[in-house]
Amino acid sequence: MAAIGTVQTTARRDVLQMYSDKELIRRYRLNKSGIEYVTGLIADKICPSTSRSHAMTGTEKVVATLRYFATGKMQLCNGDDLGLSQSSVSRAIEQTVSALSDAEIASQFIHFPTTQGCIRRNQAAFYNIAHFPGVVGVIDGSHVQIIAPSVDEPSYVNRKQYHSINTQLVFDPNNMIIDLVAKWPGSTHDSRILTESGLHILFERHIVPTGCHLLGDSGYPCRNWLLTPYLRPNPGSQTSYNRAHKRTRSVVERGIGQLKRRFHVLHGEIRLSPIKACKIITCCGILHNICKIRNIPLPDSESNVPDDDMTAPYRERDIPGHNLTFRNHFANTHFQCE
Repeated sequence: MAAIGTVQTTARRDVLQMYSDKELIRRYRLNKSGIEYVTGLIADKICPSTSRSHAMTGTEKVVATLRYFATGKMQLCNGDDLGLSQSSVSRAIEQTVSALSDAEIASQFIHFPTTQGCIRRNQAAFYNIAHFPGVVGVIDGSHVQIIAPSVDEPSYVNRKQYHSINTQLVFDPNNMIIDLVAKWPGSTHDSRILTESGLHILFERHIVPTGCHLLGDSGYPCRNWLLTPYLRPNPGSQTSYNRAHKRTRSVVERGIGQLKRRFHVLHGEIRLSPIKACKIITCCGILHNICKIRNIPLPDSESNVPDDDMTAPYRERDIPGHNLTFRNHFANTHFQCE
């Protein structure tokens, strides 16, 4: 019997001992060794500095955060799952998100290839999809819904009339994220996000060698290093180019689908400030790549969930900076009538 005047709390649950790897992946998206690995990455920032009896361990903080990312559930539900109070879970998530989204951690797991070996491997793998030469990455924007912010609210309303963060994502042929920019309000166009990103500098300053290409949809300006589809292709090389472009660029659609199926917090409305929401998006990108590196699969029950298409369709529009002459030359050189 509890002593008079004490507060009864739910017993802590050691989920790493309670569940098999399959069940851990279903609940938290990482297996036991993956959870321990992530905890180790940020242990110096999240592990308790005191030995007081009820302080949450680093592992408990990571598990609480992963449960939130995996389900998008209210934090009280996470407390019920883990035997932790709502306030403890809230603090744990904030601390873990801040630590994991740190630029130093992000750069370890999300980085664009600039060495010849990595570039050639990407080009070869992309070429094997539909014989489209020179591709090092596929790019798109994806909207993550957020609650209406208290500052600059209209700028966050996207073309589908809800508040969001427009996130730039680039994937390699293995569905690894090689570039992620999560900081722009939902009304910002994909082309502006790219133009003001570090990725633009890599290509424009030839840090990524000439002859390397990104594939994007028609919302982007066509350039020597960024190839977009023809809106009204002529029969022959242009039609063949479009066919190969579509098949190769489907990697980014599949990658975004995997990211959002793995972390359902990106499906619903993130009820936090834009700055905190951007950190959560970055964390999910880092964790997605960690899962890829460690061969941690999507949960079985959700591997066939249809992709949630949040991207803009091809549009008839004129975008400054188009280099259509290069695209025509490229199509005529590599996609003659079959």
